Amino acid sequence: MTRDLIKTNAAPTSPFYSQAVRAAGLIFVSGQVGQDPTTGKLVGPSVREQTRQCLVNIRTILEAAGSSMEKIVSTTFILRNPEDFADMNAEWESWFPEDPPARQGASLPVEVEGLLVSIAAIALT
Repeated sequence: MTRDLIKTNAAPTSPFYSQAVRAAGLIFVSGQVGQDPTTGKLVGPSVREQTRQCLVNIRTILEAAGSSMEKIVSTTFILRNPEDFADMNAEWESWFPEDPPARQGASLPVEVEGLLVSIAAIALT
């Protein structure tokens, strides 16, 4: 089985992991945070703002891989504060108003200053 690394300068990058990997007809997008790729900074203090930027980053990576948000089959979100779930979910619903992907959640295991949410995705090619 071959695997192709996906990389775009239009989304945040890291030397420690690939933005996404295409393998077995799927695209596995690494957890994205609410980081603006042009400034390198978190977009705002609210979980809703950061959720929006996470999803923008995921969309950008999927488009670079030749896929789209509509082809997402599964996601994982990680929240720093469980009480932020309702606000994260409100932004989520605006992106997936019908036929949302499967989803699971967890608590952020580390504290990074200002970081409130991370979202990973798996999509069809």
